[in-house]
Amino acid sequence: MRFNIWAYDGGFKVYSLLLISAGISPGNKCVGGIAVKKERSKFHVLVSNVATEINPAQEQAQKLASKESQRPVYPFAAIVGQDEMKLCLLLNVIDPKIGGVMIMGDRGTGKSTTVRSLVDLLPEIKVVAGDAFNSDPDDPEVQGMEVREKLMKGEELPVMSTKINMVDLPLGATEDRVCGTIDIEKALTEGVKAFEPGLLAKANRGILYVDEVNLLDDHLVDVLLDSAASGWNTVEREGISISHPARFILIGSGNPEEGELRPQLLDRFGMHAQVGTVKDAELRVKIVEERARFDRNPKEFRESYKAEQEKLQQQIYSARSSLSAVTIDHDLRVKISKVCAELNVDGLRGDIVSNRSARALAALKGRDKVTTEDIATVIPNCLRHRLRKDPLESIDSGLLVIEKFYEVFA
Repeated sequence: MRFNIWAYDGGFKVYSLLLISAGISPGNKCVGGIAVKKERSKFHVLVSNVATEINPAQEQAQKLASKESQRPVYPFAAIVGQDEMKLCLLLNVIDPKIGGVMIMGDRGTGKSTTVRSLVDLLPEIKVVAGDAFNSDPDDPEVQGMEVREKLMKGEELPVMSTKINMVDLPLGATEDRVCGTIDIEKALTEGVKAFEPGLLAKANRGILYVDEVNLLDDHLVDVLLDSAASGWNTVEREGISISHPARFILIGSGNPEEGELRPQLLDRFGMHAQVGTVKDAELRVKIVEERARFDRNPKEFRESYKAEQEKLQQQIYSARSSLSAVTIDHDLRVKISKVCAELNVDGLRGDIVSNRSARALAALKGRDKVTTEDIATVIPNCLRHRLRKDPLESIDSGLLVIEKFYEVFA
């Protein structure tokens, strides 16, 4: 028998609908959508994901409440300099299939600040309401198994709009926290696959950000490689297997002095941005002053950049909408592949990413056709990290790419 109830805890109303299975009475304490049964000083927690219809008024109220509760984020439009890093991030928001960004540079150059400031600019996507995996109601490739089963039965799914999610992956995270866990006790006693989603589930159709990615433990690197390659995360525990979609934009940042990244993970990043310390004294003073203004009054500082932020948001929205109409001439495609071949780039990821990035840049600039200038702008970021390392080579790999580009395109 099941009960649908509204729960109260300590005088505060819990606004999530609970689905309480047999064995838990309505008198048990409920906290934040989780029913907790106290028994001889032990707590048994049962979690049910319930897709409920959300009307537009409720949806808007939830968005406003969520926005107010967030920590103030430094505005993306207020970032001074670092144009290469900002461009790579914007192109990946416009076309997530580019495959993410690896940002390497000196400490204290605003890498983490810039990535986290991207939150305000992220566009909205349609998701199945109440689904833990942000399933797309229209694309089976990014739908959880539960949503697929409902669609096969002909059930109507409640749909809502939400911003693209950004998830931070801490260096010290356990594998269970990243991949998710299976409740073995519930599986054995009730015969139900009870899955507690991890960070990869939360990051599906969103952004997974790893700060100091070159310090990440090897076992977590293996997990990321597996998910990035297949687009799915599989959890195996005690003979029980659960899979869910895990397609995300992988963004990593780090300081090259603290260690190199494993080549197979580096290859998974679509683009590579190098960040250097600003040398111009006037520019450094401006950065310090802007940061001081933000620290004094974050709300007022964010308000002063509101118009620029909204303009950038509109630009991203327009670029995403027009991306499919952007074309690139066959002759330019051939030349991109020739650059890759002459630089001895392994595999074809370099060719694919260069084409995608050039199209995304053309869309960002409001054009429907890729030019040679677009390719010249993005190709160093797409190929720099794919070149074979020569320990005796002193020239920057990005310059090697530029030299070869002008040689082929001239």
